Amino acid sequence: MNNDPYARAAEAATALKSSTGVDSFDVALVMGSGWVPAADAIGRTVAEIPVTDLPGFAPPSVEGHAGRVRAVTTGSGTNVLIFLGRTHLYEGLGVEPVVHGVRTALAAGVRTVVLTNAAGGLRPETQNVGDPVLISDHINLTGANPITGARFVDLTAVYSPRLRELAREADPSLAEGVYVAFRGPTYETPAEIRMCRAIGGDMVGMSTVLEAIAAREGGAEVLGLSLVTNPGAGLVGEPLNHEEVLAVGRATATRMGALLARVIDKL
Repeated sequence: MNNDPYARAAEAATALKSSTGVDSFDVALVMGSGWVPAADAIGRTVAEIPVTDLPGFAPPSVEGHAGRVRAVTTGSGTNVLIFLGRTHLYEGLGVEPVVHGVRTALAAGVRTVVLTNAAGGLRPETQNVGDPVLISDHINLTGANPITGARFVDLTAVYSPRLRELAREADPSLAEGVYVAFRGPTYETPAEIRMCRAIGGDMVGMSTVLEAIAAREGGAEVLGLSLVTNPGAGLVGEPLNHEEVLAVGRATATRMGALLARVIDKL
């Protein structure tokens, strides 16, 4: 197997185009925990395959992540690549598998990457469970980075202001916030949640930032969108569990799918 992660992504992109019959993709969408049902609203499915049919992809190990990739065309003719699930750093496979999907998408022609996730809300005074929140910036507390060597990438505007404005045109009620990423798989302690609030965080989770960095390294614009599925630990006194995350995703799937469809139509 090729040890160059960029060459592996190119191989996977070639296999992807062959399997789906799509020569090039415009937009890639990564669906977070509980978001999978929202994918049905994006457009007409052209093909759907297991990610393990493509070189370099690991099988899914997290409930709520289907481990499939779907090729979709929208009414406006946009070719969308939808990853129904992702690999997380806490799965222990290393950094490269976490960003392999994004790098594959870029090698397949994608120039716009939409990253979604389920997140804990750090501002229950202004956030409600089930609210979508645009990611305006992030704080990377995973201790990892997908880029090695002297490859200096500017992250001043990692989450595109232009794309955020298009998203607000699609839904003027959208709030913005800073996403704080931990490695996981444990949920954060109440003390860590207080720290996240103190350093300017608004949502907390276990994904997205490494993919965003990889997308920016490859020159793509990034739009990030969190679904608040629960308040952070210690903010309301209730225990946290993954089933709650999935339940909120299912309950809001129709709204999230419609929102994503409107945003993609504006890209």
